[in-house]
Amino acid sequence: MNPLSMHFDNLATTKDDMVAFIAGHGIRRVPAHAGEDIPSILWEDEANPDSWKDFVETAKAAGATFITMSDVVLEKEDVELLIEEVQEQEYHVEMVTGASDLDEAQTLVTHIGKVGHLQLGFPHQGIMFLYEASTEWYDRYQQLLDSVGDLGDIVFEDDDEDEQP
Repeated sequence: MNPLSMHFDNLATTKDDMVAFIAGHGIRRVPAHAGEDIPSILWEDEANPDSWKDFVETAKAAGATFITMSDVVLEKEDVELLIEEVQEQEYHVEMVTGASDLDEAQTLVTHIGKVGHLQLGFPHQGIMFLYEASTEWYDRYQQLLDSVGDLGDIVFEDDDEDEQP
């Protein structure tokens, strides 16, 4: 679990601290997100909630002239789309046990406008070194998105098989 996810439900202040700390080290910020398709190493120091500072200092020690930085703010449209997709999923699956995914998706409304995920990165010798932080609600949001996407693939695959002669 992410060390920041236990204590924060909005990473906006952490983001502001990161911006100031990076600038204070004379490193430029590049507004970019390092995707999954490039070789990367993820920083792991879950015991230290301020380990992002060590990450920035490591970037400087490695000679990085810039650090990539991206954030994810939960938008109203994203929550509405997720709720719609979950409603369709529960209609197709027709089984709800305990707290449903729909209930969880609807609780995300309280997090609209909040920063749920941050990523810092710097390239070194062909590898992108990454630091990521996320809130518990953002992690759950991603799980819901993944589950809706996985079910959608299954439903569409079944539909395609029915149409084939």
